[in-house]
Amino acid sequence: MKTKRIGVLMGGLSAEREVSLKSGAAVQEALRSRGYDSVAIDVGRDLAEALRRERVEAAFIALHGRYGEDGCVQGLLELVGIPYTGSGVLASALAMHKLYSKQAFAAAGLTITPHVAVRRGEGLTADQLPFELPVVVKPVQEGSSVGVSIVKEPERLQAALDAAFGYDDLVLVEAYVKGQEVQVGILDDRPIGAIEITPKREFYDFEAKYTDGMAEHHFPARLSPDRYKRVMELGLKAHQALGCAGYSRADFLVTGEGDCYLLEVNTLPGMTALSLLPEIARKGAGLSFDELVERILSSAALKCGAAAA
Repeated sequence: MKTKRIGVLMGGLSAEREVSLKSGAAVQEALRSRGYDSVAIDVGRDLAEALRRERVEAAFIALHGRYGEDGCVQGLLELVGIPYTGSGVLASALAMHKLYSKQAFAAAGLTITPHVAVRRGEGLTADQLPFELPVVVKPVQEGSSVGVSIVKEPERLQAALDAAFGYDDLVLVEAYVKGQEVQVGILDDRPIGAIEITPKREFYDFEAKYTDGMAEHHFPARLSPDRYKRVMELGLKAHQALGCAGYSRADFLVTGEGDCYLLEVNTLPGMTALSLLPEIARKGAGLSFDELVERILSSAALKCGAAAA
C-alpha cells in the first residue's frame, strides 16, 4: 500500500459527522507517520469527483452513520474500482439497519432483545407492547446512540418515538435488558478482546461515548473465563452472520445469568482517542494505534469479486 495514494474518507453527511472528522484526522496522522502518501477527503455528494481529482488508489473509510457506514460509499468505490477498508456493500447495509441485522442474527442462532418496529404515522402505546416497560427506543439506521431514549413511564413513550422519528422513518422499540455492556473487537476476522463499559449516565449514550471521563473502561471485561470465552466466540459469530470483512466491533449486554444479548455490529467502529477498538487492539493484541491503522489498511480490497474490464 505504500506505493499507492490513500484517500482517508471522513466527515460525511450523517449525524455522526463530527465524530467521523475526529476518526479521520487520527487515521490520517497515523498513516502519515508510517510513511504513507495519504490525503484527507471530507466526503460530500461530489465524492466521485474528489476521488478522481486526488488520484486516490485505495480508500481508508473513517465514516460513521448514513451514506458512509451503510453501503452507499462502499458501492461507489466498487463501481469505480478503488479498494477500500472494512466490510462490503451488503454487510455494511445489514449492520447499519438494526431491524434487518436482528433478523440475520436470529437466523444465525444469536440471542437478541425482544423488539417491535414502528413506522412513521403508526400509533403505538405502552399497553400495545408485547413486553413490559422499560423499553429502549431508537432510530433503525443511526449509530453512536443518536436519537436513543430509555422509556420507563407510559406517558413518555410518544416523546421518545417522536425524537427517534427525527432521524428515521422506521423506529425500533426494544425490551430493556439490564446487564454488563461488553464490546468485542474483531480484527483480521478474529476476536482480539472484549472490553466492558460502565457509563456514568443512564446508558452508554452519545455524551458518554465521546466525552472523556463519562465512562469507565474495564479490560478485559469483568466476566468469568467461561463467559469471556463465550462472548468472544459470539462476537466472531455476529461478524460472520452479516458477512463482515476485516474488522468490526460487536456490542453485547451480558446478564447476571450469563445470557449474551447481541445489540449490534459496528462495521466502521470509531477511531478517536476515546474509541473502544483501538483500546481493545492495544490491550488485547499489543497493537499501537498506528499499527492498528496499518493492519486495517493492509486488508483494503474490492468485495464484489473480479470486475469484467
